[in-house]
Amino acid sequence: MSRWKDLPESLDPRLRQLVVQLREHKDRSELSITALASRTGFGKSSWDRYLNGRALPPEEAVEALARACDTEAAPLLALRELAAEAPMPSSAPETAGSPDTPDADHLRVRPASRQPVPWPAILLSSVTTSLVMLAGLVLLAPWEDTATQTPAAADRKPYTGAVHPSFGAFVYKAGTTYECEVERDDEDGLLYAGYSRTRTEQLQRDASRWAVVEAQCLLEHHGVSPGVVDGAFGNNTERAVRRLQDQGKIAVDGIVGPDTWKVLRT
Repeated sequence: MSRWKDLPESLDPRLRQLVVQLREHKDRSELSITALASRTGFGKSSWDRYLNGRALPPEEAVEALARACDTEAAPLLALRELAAEAPMPSSAPETAGSPDTPDADHLRVRPASRQPVPWPAILLSSVTTSLVMLAGLVLLAPWEDTATQTPAAADRKPYTGAVHPSFGAFVYKAGTTYECEVERDDEDGLLYAGYSRTRTEQLQRDASRWAVVEAQCLLEHHGVSPGVVDGAFGNNTERAVRRLQDQGKIAVDGIVGPDTWKVLRT
Protein backbone atom coordinates (compact mmCIF):
# COMPACT_ATOMS: atom_id res chain seq x y z
CA MET A 1 0.00 0.00 0.00
CA SER A 2 1.37 3.40 -0.99
CA ARG A 3 2.09 6.01 1.68
CA TRP A 4 0.30 8.98 0.15
CA LYS A 5 0.95 12.62 0.92
CA ASP A 6 -1.90 14.41 2.66
CA LEU A 7 -4.02 16.39 0.22
CA PRO A 8 -4.25 20.16 0.84
CA GLU A 9 -7.20 21.13 3.03
CA SER A 10 -8.02 23.86 0.52
CA LEU A 11 -8.50 21.30 -2.27
CA ASP A 12 -12.01 21.39 -3.72
CA PRO A 13 -14.09 18.38 -2.48
CA ARG A 14 -14.92 17.38 -6.07
CA LEU A 15 -11.26 17.09 -7.05
CA ARG A 16 -10.44 15.48 -3.68
CA GLN A 17 -13.01 12.71 -4.29
CA LEU A 18 -11.55 11.98 -7.73
CA VAL A 19 -7.99 11.82 -6.37
CA VAL A 20 -9.03 9.53 -3.48
CA GLN A 21 -10.74 7.13 -5.90
CA LEU A 22 -7.73 7.11 -8.26
CA ARG A 23 -5.44 6.36 -5.32
CA GLU A 24 -7.67 3.50 -4.10
CA HIS A 25 -7.72 1.86 -7.55
CA LYS A 26 -3.96 2.26 -7.87
CA ASP A 27 -3.40 0.73 -4.41
CA ARG A 28 -5.76 -2.20 -5.09
CA SER A 29 -3.89 -3.00 -8.30
CA GLU A 30 -0.59 -2.98 -6.34
CA LEU A 31 1.03 -1.14 -9.26
CA SER A 32 3.94 1.16 -8.53
CA ILE A 33 4.00 4.65 -10.04
CA THR A 34 6.65 3.41 -12.47
CA ALA A 35 4.49 0.46 -13.55
CA LEU A 36 1.43 2.71 -13.84
CA ALA A 37 3.35 5.13 -16.04
CA SER A 38 4.57 2.26 -18.20
CA ARG A 39 1.09 0.80 -18.67
CA THR A 40 -0.73 4.07 -19.31
CA GLY A 41 1.80 6.02 -21.36
CA PHE A 42 1.56 9.02 -19.02
CA GLY A 43 4.82 9.87 -17.26
CA LYS A 44 5.69 9.47 -13.58
CA SER A 45 5.72 13.22 -13.04
CA SER A 46 2.25 13.50 -14.55
CA TRP A 47 0.87 10.81 -12.25
CA ASP A 48 2.57 12.46 -9.29
CA ARG A 49 0.63 15.64 -10.05
CA TYR A 50 -2.66 13.82 -10.72
CA LEU A 51 -2.50 11.61 -7.60
CA ASN A 52 -1.55 14.48 -5.32
CA GLY A 53 -4.27 16.89 -6.47
CA ARG A 54 -1.95 19.35 -8.18
CA ALA A 55 -3.48 18.90 -11.63
CA LEU A 56 -6.69 17.56 -13.13
CA PRO A 57 -5.94 14.40 -15.14
CA PRO A 58 -7.24 14.40 -18.71
CA GLU A 59 -9.97 11.90 -19.61
CA GLU A 60 -7.42 9.77 -21.49
CA ALA A 61 -5.33 9.38 -18.32
CA VAL A 62 -8.38 8.37 -16.26
CA GLU A 63 -9.38 5.79 -18.86
CA ALA A 64 -5.79 4.49 -19.05
CA LEU A 65 -5.63 4.06 -15.26
CA ALA A 66 -8.95 2.19 -15.27
CA ARG A 67 -7.62 -0.23 -17.91
CA ALA A 68 -4.32 -0.70 -16.05
CA CYS A 69 -6.14 -1.36 -12.75
CA ASP A 70 -8.78 -3.62 -14.38
CA THR A 71 -11.74 -1.51 -13.28
CA GLU A 72 -14.60 0.35 -14.95
CA ALA A 73 -13.81 3.81 -16.23
CA ALA A 74 -17.36 5.22 -16.18
CA PRO A 75 -17.58 6.04 -12.43
CA LEU A 76 -14.12 7.65 -12.52
CA LEU A 77 -14.98 9.68 -15.61
CA ALA A 78 -18.16 10.88 -13.88
CA LEU A 79 -16.07 12.07 -10.92
CA ARG A 80 -13.59 13.66 -13.32
CA GLU A 81 -16.42 15.57 -15.02
CA LEU A 82 -17.48 17.00 -11.64
CA ALA A 83 -13.88 17.79 -10.71
CA ALA A 84 -13.46 19.69 -13.98
CA GLU A 85 -15.89 22.30 -12.63
CA ALA A 86 -13.75 22.87 -9.54
CA PRO A 87 -11.14 25.64 -9.34
CA MET A 88 -7.65 24.22 -9.67
CA PRO A 89 -4.97 24.82 -7.00
CA SER A 90 -2.76 27.84 -7.66
CA SER A 91 0.34 26.49 -9.41
CA ALA A 92 2.11 26.58 -12.73
CA PRO A 93 -0.35 26.05 -15.62
CA GLU A 94 -1.04 22.36 -16.27
CA THR A 95 -1.71 21.16 -19.77
CA ALA A 96 -3.33 17.89 -20.70
CA GLY A 97 -0.27 16.99 -22.67
CA SER A 98 0.21 13.72 -24.50
CA PRO A 99 1.59 10.35 -23.46
CA ASP A 100 4.80 11.20 -25.28
CA THR A 101 5.50 14.38 -23.29
CA PRO A 102 8.76 13.86 -21.33
CA ASP A 103 8.61 14.07 -17.54
CA ALA A 104 9.78 17.37 -16.07
CA ASP A 105 11.98 15.54 -13.59
CA HIS A 106 14.14 14.39 -16.52
CA LEU A 107 14.81 17.97 -17.69
CA ARG A 108 17.65 20.08 -16.37
CA VAL A 109 17.53 23.86 -16.69
CA ARG A 110 20.72 25.89 -16.21
CA PRO A 111 20.06 29.14 -14.34
CA ALA A 112 20.87 32.31 -16.27
CA SER A 113 22.92 33.73 -13.43
CA ARG A 114 23.79 33.03 -9.84
CA GLN A 115 21.85 35.15 -7.37
CA PRO A 116 22.62 35.41 -3.64
CA VAL A 117 20.37 33.17 -1.57
CA PRO A 118 18.29 35.20 0.94
CA TRP A 119 18.88 32.80 3.84
CA PRO A 120 17.55 35.13 6.61
CA ALA A 121 14.24 35.59 4.78
CA ILE A 122 13.94 31.85 4.11
CA LEU A 123 14.66 30.99 7.74
CA LEU A 124 12.14 33.55 9.02
CA SER A 125 9.48 32.24 6.62
CA SER A 126 10.07 28.62 7.69
CA VAL A 127 9.86 29.46 11.40
CA THR A 128 6.65 31.45 10.89
CA THR A 129 5.03 28.65 8.88
CA SER A 130 5.96 26.06 11.51
CA LEU A 131 4.48 28.16 14.32
CA VAL A 132 1.23 28.69 12.40
CA MET A 133 0.90 24.95 11.69
CA LEU A 134 1.62 24.06 15.34
CA ALA A 135 -1.00 26.52 16.55
CA GLY A 136 -3.53 25.03 14.15
CA LEU A 137 -2.87 21.52 15.41
CA VAL A 138 -3.25 22.60 19.03
CA LEU A 139 -6.60 24.23 18.26
CA LEU A 140 -7.99 21.36 16.18
CA ALA A 141 -6.76 18.32 18.10
CA PRO A 142 -9.33 18.46 20.97
CA TRP A 143 -12.19 18.38 18.47
CA GLU A 144 -11.08 15.34 16.50
CA ASP A 145 -13.60 12.48 16.37
CA THR A 146 -12.70 9.03 15.09
CA ALA A 147 -16.26 8.49 13.92
CA THR A 148 -16.33 11.64 11.75
CA GLN A 149 -12.93 12.27 10.24
CA THR A 150 -12.07 15.44 8.35
CA PRO A 151 -11.32 15.02 4.63
CA ALA A 152 -7.59 15.51 5.26
CA ALA A 153 -7.55 12.70 7.85
CA ALA A 154 -9.60 10.40 5.63
CA ASP A 155 -7.05 10.70 2.83
CA ARG A 156 -4.36 9.02 4.90
CA LYS A 157 -5.93 5.63 4.19
CA PRO A 158 -8.87 4.28 2.18
CA TYR A 159 -12.20 5.37 3.67
CA THR A 160 -13.70 2.56 5.78
CA GLY A 161 -16.80 4.27 7.10
CA ALA A 162 -18.01 4.89 10.64
CA VAL A 163 -16.71 2.81 13.54
CA HIS A 164 -19.21 0.13 14.62
CA PRO A 165 -20.13 0.45 18.33
CA SER A 166 -19.56 -3.29 18.88
CA PHE A 167 -17.23 -4.48 16.12
CA GLY A 168 -14.96 -1.43 15.96
CA ALA A 169 -13.36 -0.06 12.78
CA PHE A 170 -13.85 -2.11 9.62
CA VAL A 171 -10.74 -3.87 8.35
CA TYR A 172 -11.01 -5.94 5.18
CA LYS A 173 -9.36 -9.35 5.41
CA ALA A 174 -9.39 -11.72 2.44
CA GLY A 175 -11.34 -14.87 3.26
CA THR A 176 -13.28 -13.33 6.16
CA THR A 177 -17.07 -13.58 5.83
CA TYR A 178 -19.89 -12.35 8.07
CA GLU A 179 -23.08 -14.00 9.34
CA CYS A 180 -26.35 -12.44 8.24
CA GLU A 181 -29.26 -12.34 10.68
CA VAL A 182 -31.76 -9.93 9.15
CA GLU A 183 -34.62 -8.82 11.42
CA ARG A 184 -37.40 -6.26 11.12
CA ASP A 185 -37.16 -3.42 13.63
CA ASP A 186 -40.21 -3.04 15.90
CA GLU A 187 -40.01 0.76 15.90
CA ASP A 188 -39.61 1.73 12.26
CA GLY A 189 -40.64 -1.57 10.65
CA LEU A 190 -37.49 -1.71 8.49
CA LEU A 191 -35.02 -4.57 7.93
CA TYR A 192 -31.59 -4.52 9.59
CA ALA A 193 -28.69 -6.99 9.70
CA GLY A 194 -26.89 -5.30 12.60
CA TYR A 195 -23.85 -3.91 10.75
CA SER A 196 -25.14 -0.44 9.86
CA ARG A 197 -28.36 1.56 10.21
CA THR A 198 -27.72 3.91 7.31
CA ARG A 199 -30.46 4.61 4.80
CA THR A 200 -28.60 7.16 2.70
CA GLU A 201 -24.87 6.29 2.54
CA GLN A 202 -23.68 5.90 -1.06
CA LEU A 203 -21.83 2.70 -1.87
CA GLN A 204 -20.25 1.75 -5.14
CA ARG A 205 -17.64 -0.56 -6.57
CA ASP A 206 -14.41 -0.88 -4.53
CA ALA A 207 -16.02 0.42 -1.30
CA SER A 208 -15.06 -1.52 1.87
CA ARG A 209 -16.89 -0.84 5.13
CA TRP A 210 -19.59 -2.10 7.53
CA ALA A 211 -22.32 -0.51 5.39
CA VAL A 212 -21.24 -2.83 2.53
CA VAL A 213 -21.66 -5.86 4.84
CA GLU A 214 -25.14 -4.57 5.73
CA ALA A 215 -26.08 -4.13 2.06
CA GLN A 216 -24.75 -7.59 1.15
CA CYS A 217 -26.81 -9.21 3.93
CA LEU A 218 -29.96 -7.39 2.80
CA LEU A 219 -29.32 -8.35 -0.84
CA GLU A 220 -29.03 -11.98 0.25
CA HIS A 221 -32.24 -11.61 2.30
CA HIS A 222 -34.09 -10.38 -0.81
CA GLY A 223 -32.92 -13.43 -2.76
CA VAL A 224 -30.32 -11.58 -4.82
CA SER A 225 -26.99 -13.17 -3.92
CA PRO A 226 -23.96 -10.83 -3.78
CA GLY A 227 -21.62 -13.83 -3.52
CA VAL A 228 -19.63 -13.81 -0.28
CA VAL A 229 -20.58 -11.36 2.47
CA ASP A 230 -17.13 -9.90 3.12
CA GLY A 231 -17.66 -6.12 3.18
CA ALA A 232 -15.95 -5.56 -0.19
CA PHE A 233 -18.09 -4.08 -3.00
CA GLY A 234 -16.92 -6.09 -6.00
CA ASN A 235 -18.32 -7.34 -9.30
CA ASN A 236 -20.75 -9.83 -7.74
CA THR A 237 -22.17 -7.24 -5.36
CA GLU A 238 -22.57 -4.72 -8.17
CA ARG A 239 -24.44 -7.26 -10.31
CA ALA A 240 -26.70 -8.12 -7.36
CA VAL A 241 -27.45 -4.42 -6.78
CA ARG A 242 -28.38 -3.99 -10.44
CA ARG A 243 -30.76 -6.98 -10.27
CA LEU A 244 -32.40 -5.61 -7.11
CA GLN A 245 -32.76 -2.16 -8.69
CA ASP A 246 -34.38 -3.71 -11.76
CA GLN A 247 -36.79 -5.68 -9.59
CA GLY A 248 -37.57 -2.61 -7.50
CA LYS A 249 -38.31 -0.49 -10.61
CA ILE A 250 -35.69 2.13 -9.74
CA ALA A 251 -32.71 3.51 -11.67
CA VAL A 252 -30.29 0.69 -12.50
CA ASP A 253 -26.76 2.02 -11.97
CA GLY A 254 -25.15 -0.53 -9.64
CA ILE A 255 -24.70 2.14 -6.93
CA VAL A 256 -26.38 1.88 -3.53
CA GLY A 257 -28.00 5.20 -2.66
CA PRO A 258 -31.14 6.36 -0.82
CA ASP A 259 -33.55 4.76 -3.33
CA THR A 260 -31.73 1.43 -3.23
CA TRP A 261 -31.54 1.48 0.59
CA LYS A 262 -35.31 2.01 0.65
CA VAL A 263 -35.81 -1.18 -1.36
CA LEU A 264 -33.26 -3.06 0.77
CA ARG A 265 -34.83 -1.99 4.08
CA THR A 266 -38.42 -2.91 3.13
